[in-house]
Amino acid sequence: MPDHREIYRLEPERYDEFVRCEDRQGNLLACLRRLVPLQGSDVVELGAGTGRVTGLLSPQVRSIRAFDAAAPMLEVARRRLERLETGNWLLAVADNACLPVPDGSADLAVAGWTFGHQTMWDPGGWRAPVDAAIGEMLRVLRPGGTALVFETLGPGHEVPFTPPAALGRYYARLADPHRFEWTWIRTDFEFASPAEGERLLRFFFGDELARAFVRSGRSVLPGCTGVWWRRR
Repeated sequence: MPDHREIYRLEPERYDEFVRCEDRQGNLLACLRRLVPLQGSDVVELGAGTGRVTGLLSPQVRSIRAFDAAAPMLEVARRRLERLETGNWLLAVADNACLPVPDGSADLAVAGWTFGHQTMWDPGGWRAPVDAAIGEMLRVLRPGGTALVFETLGPGHEVPFTPPAALGRYYARLADPHRFEWTWIRTDFEFASPAEGERLLRFFFGDELARAFVRSGRSVLPGCTGVWWRRR
């Protein structure tokens, strides 16, 4: 697998090109609307990256404060959000476990595809930073607010896959002891061409998935995303 820490630090534009191809069905925003009342909400986002979820939410909510540990990713997010002209957002560099946000100041805390990386980067010690980050999500919420986590459940799969051992333990931990409920949605990738799909999949997921995509002869790759949520 490619080194995602290096991708986030050195290749944010290419990463953004890749994630723009995901969720051809528009299910991410539809799922958020089903689970959370967005209109008039104040949102805190952890691991915002290049602003994919930030850009979906900004036109729907009252305010969104979005944080990421990688400043280059946020520069791409800034350009994305400036094009929306909503003016209700703030971007800042921050660790998931230490947000510069007052207690009880948000209606929604959302973290997309960020905590799961800890299981690969720190196989023996991921629980403490993940628990701390979830604690931050709950800290910033008002009573009745919602903490919501997006994570992968299988690029190249039409139904959720069985995750690798450490990732599976993290998903189980979201349910117990953190008491998150969960569901899943399809978030298929659609590329301009098979060649573009091969290039971008190799960049982010490595050779094996890229080769399988080429063999399929298609420009669409199925994918599943898990959605975990908890009310405060």
